[in-house]
Amino acid sequence: MLNLNSTIELDFKKFWRWWSSELSFLVPEKVKQLVNDKRGTVVVRPDGNQFALTFADDQHIEQLARVDRNETGMAQYKELLATDERLAKAQLIVRLSGRDAIQKELSLPAAAKENLQQVVAYELDRYTPFKTEQIYFAAQPLEVENEPGQLRVMLIIALKETMDAIYEDTKNMGMSPLFIDSEGAPNDLGLSHGYYNLLPERLRPKAANLPRLVHGSLIGLFLVLMTMAMVMPVWFEYREVKALQARVDSIEKEAKKVNVLQANMDAMMDETRQLLAEKSATPAIVVILDTLSALIKDNTWLAYAQYSEKQLQIQGESPNASTLISILEDSDIFANARFVSPVTQDTVTKLERFQITVDATKAGGIDGSVKK
Repeated sequence: MLNLNSTIELDFKKFWRWWSSELSFLVPEKVKQLVNDKRGTVVVRPDGNQFALTFADDQHIEQLARVDRNETGMAQYKELLATDERLAKAQLIVRLSGRDAIQKELSLPAAAKENLQQVVAYELDRYTPFKTEQIYFAAQPLEVENEPGQLRVMLIIALKETMDAIYEDTKNMGMSPLFIDSEGAPNDLGLSHGYYNLLPERLRPKAANLPRLVHGSLIGLFLVLMTMAMVMPVWFEYREVKALQARVDSIEKEAKKVNVLQANMDAMMDETRQLLAEKSATPAIVVILDTLSALIKDNTWLAYAQYSEKQLQIQGESPNASTLISILEDSDIFANARFVSPVTQDTVTKLERFQITVDATKAGGIDGSVKK
């Protein structure tokens, strides 16, 4: 069940080690071999008066030999080194059996993690029946889910007398163990850090800093080059896209200007069309007068003419006023001719007085042409 009360701890050193190991996986094996000639591990297991030697690498585990912990065994080990070139390039560790080392799981306050070895050393007499000067010990945090405020730790102990004897024998044989651990809580051989070591600090081999610096520098350089190989194409693409975007933005600005000009031109054309439409909706005055003079006979004369709102109103006298209606109706530019007042007869001239209103239409165009 998920424990929502658990505290999330951010261990940046642990994260960096994990991240480095993950990136190191990408480094070609040949590059690793150039900077680190250590390949495989020789595991030395004390068994009574003998050492059982095992070779382990990424592919397999092989039982090598059992050598006595004396001068005879020393000669056997040197002969083994001379005949098996793998051993010269392998790291060496000592792994104690359950007879030589024991382990016990402890539950400590989480605050003890910062100074775990000191805290355990201070309380060692509570956890074991031995005195501090009688044993070597190591405390390793367990990779498990802890209760809130608690830390689960594996305590591994070995008698100092036994450890000193084993170390002295390995030293006499020319062995230099990287660490000593227990078979009941073995270290991960694939790790280059983070393992526990039952050897006290004074007996541990001094690591050469130069190879480590060279190794780290070359791996760092490789990672930088690999990162650049991945990042640079993206960077160049980004710059190209940015340049193209700048060109697109410039073109868009020009396009907007063109669109504004086009809109202005369209508006001017619409206004022109409206003006032309209004102008061509009715004939010009000159056309009206010219058409009217052509339609009215010589025996008819006009005393009054007014044009307004597409309507022409005329007054005058004619021998036969009623014929004017049909004459105007047959015209191409007049329509809906009608009398607006009764027709009367002049007593002197005997002519009919009329007042006619007629609509001026679009027929005939603006050029004044009249259909015959």
